[in-house]
Amino acid sequence: MAVVASAPGKVLMTGGYLILERPNAGLVLSTNARFYAIVKPLYDELKPDSWAWAWTDVKLTSPQMSRETTYKMSLKHLLLQCTASSDSRNPFVEYALQYSVAAAYANFNSDKKNVLHKLLLKGLDITILGSNDFYSYRKQIEALGLPLSPESLATLTPFTSITFNAEESNGETSKPEVAKTGLGSSAAMTTAVVAALLNYLGVVNLSSSSEDQDQDMMETTDLDFVHAIAQTAHCIAQGKVGSGFDISSAVYGSQRYVRFSPKVLSSAQDAYEGKPLDEVISEVLKGNWDHERTKFSLPPLMTLLLGEPGTGGSSTPSMVGAVKKWQNSDPQRSRDTWTKLSDANSALEKQLNLLRKLAAEHADAYQCVINNCSIRKSEEWMEQASEPRQVEIVKALLESRSSMLEIRNHMRLMGEAAGIPIEPVSQTQLLDTTMNTEGVLLAGVPGAGGYDAVFAVTLGDASSTNLTKAWSSHNVLAMLVREDPRGVALESNDPRAREITSALSAIHVG
Repeated sequence: MAVVASAPGKVLMTGGYLILERPNAGLVLSTNARFYAIVKPLYDELKPDSWAWAWTDVKLTSPQMSRETTYKMSLKHLLLQCTASSDSRNPFVEYALQYSVAAAYANFNSDKKNVLHKLLLKGLDITILGSNDFYSYRKQIEALGLPLSPESLATLTPFTSITFNAEESNGETSKPEVAKTGLGSSAAMTTAVVAALLNYLGVVNLSSSSEDQDQDMMETTDLDFVHAIAQTAHCIAQGKVGSGFDISSAVYGSQRYVRFSPKVLSSAQDAYEGKPLDEVISEVLKGNWDHERTKFSLPPLMTLLLGEPGTGGSSTPSMVGAVKKWQNSDPQRSRDTWTKLSDANSALEKQLNLLRKLAAEHADAYQCVINNCSIRKSEEWMEQASEPRQVEIVKALLESRSSMLEIRNHMRLMGEAAGIPIEPVSQTQLLDTTMNTEGVLLAGVPGAGGYDAVFAVTLGDASSTNLTKAWSSHNVLAMLVREDPRGVALESNDPRAREITSALSAIHVG
């Protein structure tokens, strides 16, 4: 009866800060880094007198953090009580659980509610697992004396344990040291938990994951249901209504995104004013979710790479707060910067769409250009174009680079004006070096910027190898992350079992 769902992490290529306000758009790529949620009954069968019980048991396990949290959940009010033995809380999973169960009650007739009640009385056993890519393992690699390379990352056991801070001198244990890479772990985790629970409870029927899965084939209403619940849980757990691009990409995959109007969550924000939670969630589901999403992915023969500079992550909320403060103090200049940044974002989007169109209409010319440019620096690209179609393709590549440089310039100026390191000097030097490497089309700081992993888009396979080596020489760890346009999906089994099977197969072949 176990249900396994997974949802991807993301890279916000364009739209940092602007995406917080409608109608500004952002280009967000989903990745092959995925969070998994496994949901199954805690007990094999109901106890004889359990039908009259008003409470059920919930167990949440995070093997990577060596944590287990147990709860009692009221089936009348859907409140969660953490038991005394639990020393940690995960608000994202807690709200995902409450809101998913509330959505089931809100959506079912009386007969289905009786079946749901029996299912819930068996308890809920929830396990969460995140791909290694969500976390930084530089320290472990360096401690093992291994080179800073993707090959070293690949030697780590899947779902490797996350290191904890040492015990404080006063005897108290601090929170785990979770150095993240900026792929949106909380959004991917929340989405995976909501999807697994809604599928387990019979509210939605999601498609299973497969390499050739077309997200358009999945029932849109089911995805919309998952999206609404996951957005609500994530926003309430954060204590603020963000843009929601990370949840949207976790649900639907790579896309061009325009945020929803925050008022759609006003009922959830006022949830604890006496109204039953299933009624609150019913209002949220019926609300006007006016976000816009258009299918988007990188043009063919282009590869997304991420490099971890090892300078530590950044606090997105505090950086957003600083930008808003600057907007209020200097409205004219900030408006001017935002307009220029928006224009540069649109220009890059236009060129990438053009390249995808040219690839479809002139495949041979496109492939020839990509192959030639992949082993050369950008100033040599035009020399390789021998006929008009190739010239058109190279022009689009160079215009894309120009737009990215514009984006970086305005992001940097905005950071300086707001007094925050959106593209700090160390990142500027790294990105300039990256964009001067053979076959690199784009490079930037994703999302809100700061000291998280940088991204690059390379042409063909050869340039990816070149860049990985170049990064390593600058003490930057090239990650194993790639673009994967798929969104949320069901998995056929526990991902840990799959990894064990793969390892045994490798041993057998050896």
